[in-house]
Amino acid sequence: MLLLFRINDGIQIERIAPKRLSNGDQNKITLTISSSYVFRCKLEIIEELPPQFQIRDFNIITGLKPGEQKKKTYEVRPTERGVYNFGCTVCFAETMFGIARRKYITGKNMDVPVYPSFIQMRKFELYAISNRLTDIGIKKIRRIGHTMEFDQIRNYVPGDDIRSINWKATARANQLMINQYQDEKSQQVINVIDMGRVMKMPFDELHLLDYAINTSLVISNIALLKEDKAGLVTFSNNDSTVVLPQKKRTHIQRIQEALYNLEANFLESDYERLLISLRTHIKQRSLILLYTNFETYSGMERHLPYLQHVAKDHLLVTVFFENTEMSSLLEMEPKTVGEIYTKTIAEQFSYEKKQIVKTLNQRGIHTILTPPKELSVNAINKYLELKARGLI
Repeated sequence: MLLLFRINDGIQIERIAPKRLSNGDQNKITLTISSSYVFRCKLEIIEELPPQFQIRDFNIITGLKPGEQKKKTYEVRPTERGVYNFGCTVCFAETMFGIARRKYITGKNMDVPVYPSFIQMRKFELYAISNRLTDIGIKKIRRIGHTMEFDQIRNYVPGDDIRSINWKATARANQLMINQYQDEKSQQVINVIDMGRVMKMPFDELHLLDYAINTSLVISNIALLKEDKAGLVTFSNNDSTVVLPQKKRTHIQRIQEALYNLEANFLESDYERLLISLRTHIKQRSLILLYTNFETYSGMERHLPYLQHVAKDHLLVTVFFENTEMSSLLEMEPKTVGEIYTKTIAEQFSYEKKQIVKTLNQRGIHTILTPPKELSVNAINKYLELKARGLI
């Protein structure tokens, strides 16, 4: 007891946490532990984690030599946006014989906001900048035709497309000249998010709304890197948010703040409100990525007239989700009447999803039917495909 209590600050612990956490990702928290004792001590460290994690048995067992400093790192994975409150760090120190132990309460309450997945956004941004998107499943789309903006006239180089030869410039310069094009820019990419009850369904602890929010942030950032304009529209039964498209790099912060505050409700969304909102605020033909979910064919049919009206004014891509929980049901070998019934219902739901895709495509509406975890990759693939085909 004399060894433990003769100095006031025998153990010092500092928590180093990021200013904000990324939703749905593993975030590192570091504890810097220092000892002022002249003997080796054993430590049990208990972190007061935010109640959202529902972790009540978190502790770290370690030891420190005299005067040693050590760092311990652990990871947390938030699954909902908002403010997370970290409490104090409690440490129990004891001598090597374990006869007595002393309690230290260090640190202070710390509020850390959880934002849409900026870790995922940066990952895709780095791959896009280094042209390594194929490493993570992004398909390389061959550009079709000359759906590009004119850049300049330059000298012909062997290997250039002879269809781009400018014959008038060739006659004046008395040598072969060719038109050079650049990618079309300043096209509008609008992420539209359904805030109704269909987006409350959870997969891997994240709601469909959070998957849509994370992907909207990624797509907006990729669009800005491609020098397109990125915007955001949300809709529900009575509320809507509109962030008008811009191509400033700082615009991503505004989109991120708008996404941070979104919350789904338990009512059915009003697609007529969406149509009015798009016609009021989005005047230029744009790529509309609509994140929603259709579980039944009849549910899609109710909204189909409004989707067709949107598709007349814009290039509409409807994004909805596969129910990955049914995969095991579709693959099982039924042995009882109950299992046969369950598998039949699962096959019916799967068939209706395919019928929804077929019907929307017949109406000129592009679709993405994707597992929630693969949403970002599939959405980027669709964006790059449509851009390469010159449809936007």
